[in-house]
Amino acid sequence: MTEDDLLPMPDFDPKATRRSVRRGLIRTAITVLAALIVLVLVATVGSSMIQQRGDRETRMTDVLGTAFKIYNPAYDIQVQDWGATTPLSMSFTVNARPMRAYGGFVAGYGGAEHVITQDFFGHVGRLPLGNDAKTTLSRALANVSTGNQPKKDTRKVLARLPEDLNALSVIEFARPLTTQELGAFTARYNSSAEKVVYERRPRSIPITWGGMTFWDRAPMPEDDHSIEPDQAIRLDLESFRRWVGILKDYDDDNLHDFDLSLARLRKAANDGLAYAYVDIEAKIGDLRKIIEDPLVQTVRVADTTYDLERP
Repeated sequence: MTEDDLLPMPDFDPKATRRSVRRGLIRTAITVLAALIVLVLVATVGSSMIQQRGDRETRMTDVLGTAFKIYNPAYDIQVQDWGATTPLSMSFTVNARPMRAYGGFVAGYGGAEHVITQDFFGHVGRLPLGNDAKTTLSRALANVSTGNQPKKDTRKVLARLPEDLNALSVIEFARPLTTQELGAFTARYNSSAEKVVYERRPRSIPITWGGMTFWDRAPMPEDDHSIEPDQAIRLDLESFRRWVGILKDYDDDNLHDFDLSLARLRKAANDGLAYAYVDIEAKIGDLRKIIEDPLVQTVRVADTTYDLERP
């Protein structure tokens, strides 16, 4: 091939070159952007699917939601929003309102919402309330087994209050009672064990269980209005034991964040002994009788239909 056989070199066109470069850059940018979108979608969907695999989402609320309730026995806790999932975490919302004496009123009694978060690796995030929630009831529960506020001091408090007031109170026993004994005691005084303290833990919040739970899907009696007080106490203990039964060894790390441990929970559930209980509607007149029972160590009034802390 000679030089005469070669095609002539076209003249350089700067505009055409710039257009070609721009088209190449645009195609490259579009390709990269599409790839990034695909990767983000895969990461998001994939992460959500990994986090929601099996019953992981339900178990999160079963374990963490119920642990949060035990962590805050001075509050009524309800799960509001199940399993909001992001690529890096799952969370749910709870509504917490402080327990008050039946018939009492407090501003904002609708409660406050709090978010409980579990990260991609299953670790719980920073928790609200708990030991930072210094309510009168939480203080009364932390005083169980301390010897504080003996009977002679409580009698003076009860004597100053009208006997027909409803009271939120913690009735502490001189010795722990079995479920049968607790049922007989509450029946004798027409008292209601809203929550039961199942361990001795002075100066700290003890394991306390009772009321509605949002994890237990065991069938309830067909007519729950026919449940006797002693049966309600027994059913609550059975529910507590079933919940402890679903806990695994790997839950222990998260439970410590709720000021709990597997060892304490298993012992409390296995023993089933009542060290104290919470009554939300006992009359002051009834508490004056209860405190004279030899089974009772003391009674702590945490609230009445009037505000005890009102100046």
